[in-house]
Amino acid sequence: MSRTIVVTSGKGGVGKTTVTSNLGAAIAQLGRKVALIDADFGLRNLDLLLGLEERVVYTALDVLAGECRLAQALVKDKRLKDLVLLPAAQNRNKESVQPEQMQKIASSLAKGYDYIIVDCPAGIELGFRNAIAAAEEALIVTTPEVAAVRDADRVIGLLEAEGIHNINLIVNRVRPAMVQTNKMMSVEDVLELLGIPLIGVVPDDERVIVATNKGEPLVLGDVSALPALAFNNIARRLEGEKVPFLDLMAVNDNLINRLRKMFGG
Repeated sequence: MSRTIVVTSGKGGVGKTTVTSNLGAAIAQLGRKVALIDADFGLRNLDLLLGLEERVVYTALDVLAGECRLAQALVKDKRLKDLVLLPAAQNRNKESVQPEQMQKIASSLAKGYDYIIVDCPAGIELGFRNAIAAAEEALIVTTPEVAAVRDADRVIGLLEAEGIHNINLIVNRVRPAMVQTNKMMSVEDVLELLGIPLIGVVPDDERVIVATNKGEPLVLGDVSALPALAFNNIARRLEGEKVPFLDLMAVNDNLINRLRKMFGG
C-alpha cells in the first residue's frame, strides 16, 4: 500500500524542504520507490535542493492542464533510480491548483510508488489545503522556538480537523549547547507543548547548508554528519524499525571534553 505523507509546519523557514529532500533520498536508499511533490506553487525550491533544476521540463500544472502526461513531468533523480520529483510551477500562484486536483495527482502516483511525500508551503491558506488534500499522514517540522512551536500547534489542530490523525513530530535545528544553557527550548519542552509522537531530532549543522547549496541531500554526501544519521533514522522509523534517538547532549559533552583536552582546559 502506498503512503501519502505531507511535510508541514505552518511557519516558514523551519526546514520543511530540507527535511523533504533528505527524507525522500533516505527512504529511496532503503529500496522504496519515492515520489516527491513540490506543492509550493509560485516559489518552487525542492528541485534546487535535489540538484534537479536543470532537468525540469514540465510541472504539475502542465499535467493538470493536459499538456503532458504525469510520467513526462516526473524528474528522475540523478543518483537514485527510485526517487522522482513532481515540480511546482514558478510562474503561477497557489490559487492555480485546487485540493481535488492534488488528490487526483497523488492517486495516480500511488499506483507506482511506495511513498508520496508532499512538501507543503508556509502558511495555512489554500497552498496548505492543497498540500494536505491527499495526505493520510503528516510530519510536523518545527524548530525549538516559541513562534515555530505555536504555529505547529495550530497546524496540528487543522490536520486533525481534516481527518489526518497519524501525525509525527520532527524537531529540527537543535543546538545542544544552547539547550544546556537554557537559551533554547529542549526537545522535551516541545513534546510537552505539542503532544504528538516524536519521530526525529535533527541537530543544527552548517553541513546541511553546504549540502543545500550544492543541490545534494546530505544523506547522499556527508553520511557521517549527525543530521544525515538523523534523517536516515527517521526513514527507518517510518519503515517500522525501532531505532533509538541520538543523544545529542552526550555528543555535545564529548565534543566539549575533547576540545578541553586539546587546548588544556
